[in-house]
Amino acid sequence: MARIDVGTAGGENRLAFLDMIAVSEIGAPLLAVSDDGYNVLVGSTAAKPLLFKSYADHPNILNSALRSTAAGRYQILNRWWRLYKAQMYLRDFSPISQDRYALQQLKEHGALPLIDAGRFDEAVAKVANVWASLPGAGYGQHENQLEHLRDAYLSAGGSVSK
Repeated sequence: MARIDVGTAGGENRLAFLDMIAVSEIGAPLLAVSDDGYNVLVGSTAAKPLLFKSYADHPNILNSALRSTAAGRYQILNRWWRLYKAQMYLRDFSPISQDRYALQQLKEHGALPLIDAGRFDEAVAKVANVWASLPGAGYGQHENQLEHLRDAYLSAGGSVSK
């Protein structure tokens, strides 16, 4: 579950959307054996979790097999983290800082009004290029099915418009 509070996030749908991204990027089994994904390094599996110990800053550990420094609940690349850390005055790589980063991505890509209105499918499409596991991302990695992600969103307390 996202650590940022509902008021700061801007509503239950936003929290549920963050939880859905975590399910998509990390997967429920790995979320269960980590600090809800906040301390996960790219390449982790539930059977072999690769976890970092300190939230002082992005761990910036290169997984050479995947050529990626992705880390945390939202699999944030170090190169983007450095920019947003400065821009948003984030002090650390703590769970709340990671949540704030993800919300900023949703804002910048125009997804927040869609999330707030319960227009789930459209919101996912708006940010598919941010998270490789979302349907339509096009990065050549595994993309989750929209129905699976909608179920995760609804299970996390999100609502969809009819």
